[in-house]
Amino acid sequence: MEIKIYESLPAEAKKIRTAVFIEEQKFKTEFDGVDGHAKHLIAFDGDAPVATCRFYIDGGEYIIGRLAVIKEYRGKDIGSLILKAAESQIIEEGGKQVLLHSQYAAKEFYEKNGYSACSKVDFDEDCPHIWMSKKLVL
Repeated sequence: MEIKIYESLPAEAKKIRTAVFIEEQKFKTEFDGVDGHAKHLIAFDGDAPVATCRFYIDGGEYIIGRLAVIKEYRGKDIGSLILKAAESQIIEEGGKQVLLHSQYAAKEFYEKNGYSACSKVDFDEDCPHIWMSKKLVL
């Protein structure tokens, strides 16, 4: 598995996010202005893009988001792999903590990766979400 980092939203990330968030999960507002200034990671299995996420800085805080793994590759720890790659890049940039806005259904996945809930449940397009944080270890 190879992970590449992009300074702008690549077509492969758009394809994965469209498949997972729009087609599977029926979100309507997937792409936003953050995509223009976020860094985007893509995990490749050979030439095939299989997972993506992005990270950016907002108000001095690093935020990871839009983590998606295509259906055929779920359950193979690729989500954890790309999450750790994003965290490593954030550490390299001097970040010491990261936030993310998890779908509540994915809360356990993030807890297994060292994240803790830091808010009450809120809703994004009628889907329950929760803010989570993690201190990054150098």
